[in-house]
Amino acid sequence: MAIEYTGSLQGKVRAHTPETLAATWLNAYVVLPNAGGAPKVGTVEEFKGETKAYPAVVFCHGSSGVNPQIKIFAQWLADALRVAVVVPDSMQTEDRLTYSSPVPAADYEIIHKMRSQELALAMMEIKHAPWFDGRAIIAGTSEGGVTAARYQADEKMIQEKGRMIFSWSCEDNYHVESHNTHIPDNLPVLNVMSATDKFFSQSNSYLDNPEALGYAGKVLANNPNAEIVLLPGAPHTLMNLPQAR
Repeated sequence: MAIEYTGSLQGKVRAHTPETLAATWLNAYVVLPNAGGAPKVGTVEEFKGETKAYPAVVFCHGSSGVNPQIKIFAQWLADALRVAVVVPDSMQTEDRLTYSSPVPAADYEIIHKMRSQELALAMMEIKHAPWFDGRAIIAGTSEGGVTAARYQADEKMIQEKGRMIFSWSCEDNYHVESHNTHIPDNLPVLNVMSATDKFFSQSNSYLDNPEALGYAGKVLANNPNAEIVLLPGAPHTLMNLPQAR
């Protein structure tokens, strides 16, 4: 059954310039551990003078940007696990294309391309950050989960140690032209989903894939280092639930 596109698009910018792309990294939201106190919060630019290095989570935010839920989770990661967290800020691009769903897959793909460029830049630039010790995990939620799942490194980028994908099922559905997941079969991966995700499970009337599982079971089937966690009754944004933590 064809989808009725009842959503809408906002914004006119559909491609990065070198300047807008750089701004997503230079103004990224950064949280660093702080022994004996609250985590330190700033931007890449503001933490140029740091001397202590940590493993880092490079986190791709969802369609609503670096929102309070992202900030809470980043600060929890830094405090509880003693890792640095950096969230490239796609919304630094003024008048960037955004949406309310559903819209045609080609429109989502314009945004996915921009988000993939932002992650690729982050994985090249993070090696110059004085607070980074060389070990990185890529993470993402929802729209940012697509970005994390599609990531492919080249020789200019840091070699990742694992991925965390929240609220993205790594399946074909209305949100992509093809899921186009690229996850090495031996890479440690955590996929955390609501068992009835409002966008990516069969509970969504416009999912557009009657065979979809609603989680990354198919793409991770041959990965012995993958873990899939389904949380019954959880909302779409679930990183801060006790079970997810």
